[in-house]
Parts: sequence; C-alpha cells; structure tokens
Amino acid sequence: MATADDLVRYELDGHVATITYNRPERLNAIDGAMRQALNAAFTRFRDDEHAWVAIVTGAGRAFCAGADLRGTGDPTGDFAGTFWERPTVNSFESGWEIFKPVIAAVNGVCLGYGLTLVTWCDFVFASEQAEFGFPEVKIGIPTIVGAIRLPRKINWQYAMEMLLTGERIDAARAHEIGLVGWVVPPSELMDSAQALAKRLVGGAPLAARAIKEVAVRTADMPMTDSIRFGETMRRVAGATEDAAEGRAAMAERREPHWRGR
Repeated sequence: MATADDLVRYELDGHVATITYNRPERLNAIDGAMRQALNAAFTRFRDDEHAWVAIVTGAGRAFCAGADLRGTGDPTGDFAGTFWERPTVNSFESGWEIFKPVIAAVNGVCLGYGLTLVTWCDFVFASEQAEFGFPEVKIGIPTIVGAIRLPRKINWQYAMEMLLTGERIDAARAHEIGLVGWVVPPSELMDSAQALAKRLVGGAPLAARAIKEVAVRTADMPMTDSIRFGETMRRVAGATEDAAEGRAAMAERREPHWRGR
C-alpha cells in the first residue's frame, strides 16, 4: 500500500519546498488517502521554519484531475460531526491560511480540486500542454470553493463561463483571462518556477509573509481598517531580527543574511 510520502512528495532544497502530487496512474486525482497526504504536506510546509516558498506540481502528464470518483475514502477528508458541523476550511485548497508564497507549476490537466488549489496560489506557471476546468456542473455537482474564489481571481464573465459550462480551457486562454501568469514550453516549466522561487527567497521571509497576510486579509476591508491592520503588521514585522539585519545590510552596503526571525 502506498504511504503518504509515496502519494505526495515533499522535497526541501534550500528554502524552497517542492510538493508533488504523485499518483500519476490516476492523473493525480484525489482520493481519501491522497487527501491525508496532501494535508500533511501542506502542514509540513506551513510549520517548517526552513521552508520559505513552495512550488506545487504534478507527477506524470497531469497536475491534478480533481476528485477520484472511483477511489476509496473521502477526497474532502474525514472529520468528526455531521455535514454541517464539519470544518469548512479543511485543506489548502479550501482556504487554510498559509501566508508563505506558493507557486503552481501546472504541467498538464488541472481540474476540480486541482484548479481550486491553483486559484489559491500566488503565482501560476503553465506548460503549453496544460488545460484547466471545473467540470462539476456536468456531473450534477456544484462547484463551491471554486465559485467563491474564481470570480475574485478573474473577470466575472470569464469565471462564470468556466463554472457554468464545465468546459476546459487551454493554457493560452488561461493566460489571456488572467488565470495563469506565464505559459512556457513543458521542458522549461520547473526551471521557470524555480527561478521565481529563487527571487522570492531573496526577500526577508517574515516581511514577505506579513505582506501576503495584509493583502489577503484586507481584500474585503474598508480602506481605513485596512491601513490600521497594515500598520499593526508593519510594527510587528519591523521589530524582528531580520528587519534589523536589513537595515544594517543597507547601511553597510552588503547583502542581508535572513534568518527568518
């Protein structure tokens, strides 16, 4: 039987964690066991003080084909209580608050749960062979988290077209409507994602997390409340060892040495 480490690979290189869906024989579709493995991998990334940036990708010819309707276990996860009592934020796809930067490297088909995760990433690279879609409406199931998040990511009409038709779009169209930031040849996908990750770890990690948290939390706040919250975060991040190091490095005209504290 496959272990959690078999189903989802977690590899740390310097300060960059690569999380790989690893069920290629099922196009990385998510069943109950893979859900547990994914949640464990993202928990590890969230709690790993040495991991500052993550790249998420898929093994084989798919990023993630969504839920495995023929698999065993619950792809949403197993939680105590009735349906209405279960936590709604139960995975990174469904909104776990991880404020470290996350890059999606979409190598192939990206459907359902896979696309839900992509909409929660900060940066999206797509192979020229990638395809995106929310097919749930075609099998009589409403797309919930995707319906919440996609219209906040792209233009309303484009979002509704994807959600209500269930049709797939290719990488070029995904880039055109703003779902994808960069489209690259398949052979350049991981190198492109890693190049951005290298740029991201050049910044102070705690400052980066504060910036992302401010961006996320203030999206629906009035401007005055946003500024107040932002100032609180600035004071907290400005009191760290890294902030002192950044000021010293600038004064001494040298590269800073971030320690994440």
